[in-house]
Amino acid sequence: MKTSLKATGLAFGLALTIAAPALAADLKLMTGPQGGVWVPLGGQLKDLWEKAIPGVNVQSLPGAGIANVRGVDEGKADIGFGNSISTVDGLAGNAPFPKATSNVCNLATLYPQYYQLVVPANAGVNSVKDLKGKGVSTQPRGNTGELITGQLLKVNGLSYNDVKASFVSYTDSVAQVKDGHAAAFGLGTAIPSGAVMDLASARDIKLLDLSSSLPEMKKLNPGYTLVTVPKGTYPKQDADVKVIGYATHLVVSCKLPADQVYTMTKTIADNVKTLGSVNKSIASVTPKEMAEDIGVPFHPGAAKFYKEAGITVKSK
Repeated sequence: MKTSLKATGLAFGLALTIAAPALAADLKLMTGPQGGVWVPLGGQLKDLWEKAIPGVNVQSLPGAGIANVRGVDEGKADIGFGNSISTVDGLAGNAPFPKATSNVCNLATLYPQYYQLVVPANAGVNSVKDLKGKGVSTQPRGNTGELITGQLLKVNGLSYNDVKASFVSYTDSVAQVKDGHAAAFGLGTAIPSGAVMDLASARDIKLLDLSSSLPEMKKLNPGYTLVTVPKGTYPKQDADVKVIGYATHLVVSCKLPADQVYTMTKTIADNVKTLGSVNKSIASVTPKEMAEDIGVPFHPGAAKFYKEAGITVKSK
């Protein structure tokens, strides 16, 4: 009997030992692939949140935009980085999501991504419609930049059949514009883009203003916004240019406690300079920008913080 009790006690103690690490990771945060900015940003958020919320431990995990949204929705994670347009697709149940997400709430918008349509300055192209019959180079099928290129053509009455489309890498796109095989290069990324700078070193270029396309683009995906590429971002760019934007943001499980999410949101707003050491685009972000409507309802805890900052948002 004593042996049996002793064995039971050892088994119970072993179970507690095995369970302890899992219990310590109160919140699971899905970041991005190694080498990307979401990993170090996740590390900063982990440190900030653990200091701000007593007793909370954050486990940082690798991930990717679509996988993170699915992970949060399916309860495999509590928090995740996402791209606004793919998160919106998840809410709608659009491919590649197998079904509409129901447990994904917005926490904060962190920084914009810029869809840029670049043309040689002397190409005689001043609008998307001017591309009919001309070469257009963009990323391989399925990439975000390629998706936006196709949609942008569509809302301007064109399709890939109306242009000479090429689906290649940034490097090959630059080469095609340099040698005259393409009259436009479309890509979605941060600014300044290294690929665009490479092209600008060989050819005078200009960015097309895409503001007139935004209303129709938002009908395709409410996550699209209008963002500005400031003058001087690229050589000989002497004016601001409005382009199509989407956002890197944070999503959370709608089941998380409101007071916890409130503190998480406030902690980000209070520490943007610290986060800016990882990505300078965040260094000056304001609560108003964090609360931008990108088509994803906010968690009630986040909405409370924004309300205190004088900003009304749509919440779950």
